[in-house]
Amino acid sequence: MTKTQPLSGYTLPVFACAAALAALRCLRDATKCVDSVSVDLLEPPITAEIAIEQASVLKTDTALGVTRSEPGDNLDLTRNTPVWAMVELRRGGEGERERGRGGEGEQIVILGGEGIGRHAVGGGAAIYDYAMRLLRSNLGRELAPGENITVTLILPSGRQLATRTSNEAFGVVEGLSLLGTTGISQPLSAPGQLEVYREQLQQKAELFDCLVFCIGENGLDLARKLGINPQRLVKTANWLGPLLVEAGCQGVQSILLFGYHGKLMKLAAGIFHTHHHLADGRREILTAYCAQAGMPADACSAIFAAATAEDALGQLRAVDAATGSNLVYRIYGDIARQIDLRSSDCIFTHTNQRIPVGSVMFGRDRQIIVKSDIGDTFLTQIC
Repeated sequence: MTKTQPLSGYTLPVFACAAALAALRCLRDATKCVDSVSVDLLEPPITAEIAIEQASVLKTDTALGVTRSEPGDNLDLTRNTPVWAMVELRRGGEGERERGRGGEGEQIVILGGEGIGRHAVGGGAAIYDYAMRLLRSNLGRELAPGENITVTLILPSGRQLATRTSNEAFGVVEGLSLLGTTGISQPLSAPGQLEVYREQLQQKAELFDCLVFCIGENGLDLARKLGINPQRLVKTANWLGPLLVEAGCQGVQSILLFGYHGKLMKLAAGIFHTHHHLADGRREILTAYCAQAGMPADACSAIFAAATAEDALGQLRAVDAATGSNLVYRIYGDIARQIDLRSSDCIFTHTNQRIPVGSVMFGRDRQIIVKSDIGDTFLTQIC
């Protein structure tokens, strides 16, 4: 048998951009069939050819483009989901009216329509930096001086699909987010992807003594905003155990684990593959540490019954607010120290190398909940 690498696809921002390009070109010539468009991905610096399902003028100076998401060999629920973009062309003084809609006279105004999530705090559309840059760069090349456009992105199935994601845990509601730092969609859970991650880690280990492990895009995005060098970041997806061991084999001197608490706490119980289909002991872990901290049995039972780790964290915060206690810091501090210990032991067991590991956990509001002592030291050194 020949071992094949998993097939990569493209991230949602790429399809949103392709649909917008198709709509704009349809406005240029409504008689011309737009069956595909080329999108400059920016990151990586390559061009992708994206099939267009439909493109049509809706009314004067307004057109709609439609494509479908293709994430490659990825366990991605957005596979084949329709992605729409409505483009409205404005000329001359019409840009003044756009100021009243929040566009501030920009040449390209990007709005989130139905199915695009919004931030629970602030209400803004969950369209992140890469998606914005991708759209502005590709569309801007096709606009003449004095032309302005408003692009409304729509995911008809987005609201329904969002109920099957962890978006709400990160403060995004009512739809999917256009999140990502690259145009390439890597198959995060496919076994072949582990080999890709190993190769990336090996390259980074030659450059840095301390590496920062981030499970997903939210961790990567927050780590960058804190000032961590992006070249130091290692995306792990759910393959934390194998990549900790690989770091030991490569002679990495220290590791900072940077992740959402609902994922990272699994390591405190020795769960080193964090996909919920394989193991999900979050409520058991939290309940055990609550009991260790001396919480009453009924309070521990309430934590055990919490629907999500975020709900449990909210309960602990409510107790702290009502009683003046410091349970969140104590309990999560204990969990973080155990994460450090179990992770270091995992590396030692498989490589006979003792490497210090620190941890930083954040919540759905992207605020840090706790830093272990080792994690705090590492974070101070690399920021």
